[in-house]
Parts: sequence; structure tokens; C-alpha cells
Amino acid sequence: MKFTFKQFIVPNFGKRLAFMLPAVILMGVFVSILVEIGWGTDPASFMNLNVASVLGLGLGNTQVIVYGIMFIFTFIFGAQMIGFGTLANMLLIGYVVDLCRWIWSNIGFSQVLSEGNFALRIVIFAFTLIFFSIVAAIYMNAQMGVAPYDAIPNILSGWITVIPFAVIRICFDLAAVGIGVLAGKLNPDGIQGSIVGSILMSLLLGPVISLVGKPLKRIL
Repeated sequence: MKFTFKQFIVPNFGKRLAFMLPAVILMGVFVSILVEIGWGTDPASFMNLNVASVLGLGLGNTQVIVYGIMFIFTFIFGAQMIGFGTLANMLLIGYVVDLCRWIWSNIGFSQVLSEGNFALRIVIFAFTLIFFSIVAAIYMNAQMGVAPYDAIPNILSGWITVIPFAVIRICFDLAAVGIGVLAGKLNPDGIQGSIVGSILMSLLLGPVISLVGKPLKRIL
């Protein structure tokens, strides 16, 4: 399918946008909390965070660069998956993370997240994981286009039909974690975030997205 600007205007556009845009912004807020706690983020953010550390750039700029490269691949092989949600994910999440981390640092919240009471940090981490997974599911099920990172496993699944999509997605997420680890090894400050936590996130997202998707499709 060739790219056309008409695909940006989906049925129930206003309602879908009202779900998608806040979800993308909240994803950035929740990722910023996960980064500050340091116990792991979603695989894409883990990869981008470690690449950003090596390049000496902020997460926002790094995500635009990395996703820009992935966008070219998506445009060539999966143009039908591009929409407003694609651009929102590429251009907003990383900068929202950078902004929130700056805010957390200035109000002292980052110290609570990184050095505060252990039990409190566990509670915050658990709730943040859950709510991040929910808003990520809302963003994806709004069906206004997906991030290039999310589009590539779908493209690969169409090419490799003998392997279930869930397996391809998990392998892709694990590959992103691997890239993050390699980038972290090149960084004098070491790996940013937790490898184990990021792997757990890659296993959690799929089931939550499916669970949230069922009632959301009836609304949209």
C-alpha cells in the first residue's frame, strides 16, 4: 500500500485523537519516572537512553534520530501504518521525558525516586509500570498510526508468517535491549537502567495491550 495523506484522517478522528495524544504525553511522564528509579524501562526507551548516553545527547534528540532511521524503513515497507500517532510518538515522548526529568530534579522528586525509601520506590515503580502499559495500550489501540519501533515487528511478521507475531515482537524487544547493553558498554558511566526490568517490560506490554484493547475498541 502506498502512502497517502488521507490515511491521517481516520474515522472518529476527534475521539481517537483525544485518547491518543494524552496517552503519548503520559507515556513520556511515566518513562521519566522509570528512568529516575533506574530499575528498567520499556525496551525502546532502554535502547534510546543508552544510545543517548554514548552520543552525549538528550533522549528527545536521540529518539528523533533513531526513530527517523526506522521511519524510513517503515515508509518503504509499511507506509499504511503511518499516521498522527507515528509522529506524536517520534516527536513527543523523548522530549517529555527530558522535560519531566528536569522538573523532577528541580523539585527534589528525582532524589526520592533514586535514593528514597525502598518500599516507596517499589510501590511507585509497580504503579508506574501498570499505568505506562495501560497508556501505551490506549495509544496503540487508538489506531492513528504506530511508532516506527512498533511498526517494524509488524512488517517482519508479514514477511515471516511461519513465526507467531508475539514471538517476533519479543525477539525484537530483546534485540533493542541488546543494542542498549552494547551502547552502555561503550559508555564510561556504564549501562543506564536495568536490563532485567526492561526485559520484564517487554514481556508485560503485549498482554496488557491486548487486555486494554478489547474495551477500547468498543469505545472507538
